[in-house]
Amino acid sequence: MSEDDEYGTDAVDSGGGAERTFAPLPPPPGRGFATSWWGRAWLQALEDTALDGQQLKKGRRLAREGGVGAVSVRPGRITAVVRDRDGTGHRSDVLLQELGDEAWDRFLDMAVERAGHIAALLDREMEPHLVEDAAGAGVDLLPGIGDLEPECTCGTWDHCPHSGALCYQVARLLDEDPFVLLLLRGRGERRLLDELQVRSAARAVRGAEGDGPREAAGEGYGVPADEAFAAGSILPPLPMPPPVPQEPGLPPSLDTEAGPPSGIDPAALEVLAADSAVRAHRMLLEALAPGHGGQPVPAEPTPEQDAVRMAADARPEPWIAKRLAEGSGRPRAELGAAVSAWRYGGAAALAVLDEEWDPDADSLARARARLAAAWEEGERPRLRAARARWTVAGADVQLRYDRDGRWWPYRKERGRWVPAGPADDDPASALAGASAGG
Repeated sequence: MSEDDEYGTDAVDSGGGAERTFAPLPPPPGRGFATSWWGRAWLQALEDTALDGQQLKKGRRLAREGGVGAVSVRPGRITAVVRDRDGTGHRSDVLLQELGDEAWDRFLDMAVERAGHIAALLDREMEPHLVEDAAGAGVDLLPGIGDLEPECTCGTWDHCPHSGALCYQVARLLDEDPFVLLLLRGRGERRLLDELQVRSAARAVRGAEGDGPREAAGEGYGVPADEAFAAGSILPPLPMPPPVPQEPGLPPSLDTEAGPPSGIDPAALEVLAADSAVRAHRMLLEALAPGHGGQPVPAEPTPEQDAVRMAADARPEPWIAKRLAEGSGRPRAELGAAVSAWRYGGAAALAVLDEEWDPDADSLARARARLAAAWEEGERPRLRAARARWTVAGADVQLRYDRDGRWWPYRKERGRWVPAGPADDDPASALAGASAGG
């Protein structure tokens, strides 16, 4: 895992450049700040440039003690706020000259000819031959003496402890991802890989048309297998999906100075947008749940059921609830019971609320057998049966038996039977939940 995967975030601008911001790093393990040869070359350029070695020692100490904040890397510049031991913060920048377009053209042409270099970069490695071949093409990738120019709000014109600490921290980033160095030189990873892919494709076309070099040993021509294999891997692997947010996103606000078009109700549209966010969040959670691929596709709700679902999910204002009640085909006073049913069991619970059915002989026999087995001798409450509903005598509590053999608890409130809990295979458990208040 690269350091930016673990600690940082990336942002790419529309102009083709890039900026990457890395969160503050934990204290480095061991004594050194760089383990790769290119990371050590970076520090060598710093130490050869600085005139005061004591300042660099203080910078190493600040970096080791966590004094370097988030590091921003963009073409030609790295930036961070570095804090002294007393907590005083200073913005520190280190500048490195960007490569010009001609230099990048030479580098890209060289890299396409030696695709193994790019394969190593994708593995977050920088081969010494890459730097040597780039130098042969007139392109210096690694900084040399005097190339790392400091700027700091502390006022020191040479490398101070703050710019030194920043450079030591960047050496750790380079260890994990040499693309950080290429970004400093002027090309972000995405743009660089896109340009390499274009050049690789053009090179392959030239070879196929006979414009490229032919094999000396025969009539065939083409691209060596190792280069073709490496060129096919130029695109990096897909990143891991981001974590699922804990809550649905906030819908847009449509309260603007401009009036809405005719026939458009902005408040109602906001409700629909919020409902879409809730549904999308729920669908994402369901899709990521184990075994989701083996689950049957749920049936689409009817418009009447969907109106109840929206009221259950959105908790709308009263005037929106009135419209949803109309859409559900029920009076406003009965929408609350329908919403409770939906929250307890979706469309199945809504059907139990609305429907009265007569169990056939087999279903009725199974229901009576479950009721008889649910309580010990003498503990069963006295129940009055009416179709698929059993009401406790002398109490405002009821059990409803559905077509799938489950029991739903109900309570009477203000003269209406309302759902009191989710379904249960055990009628005694369902009834106990209703009697206890849901």
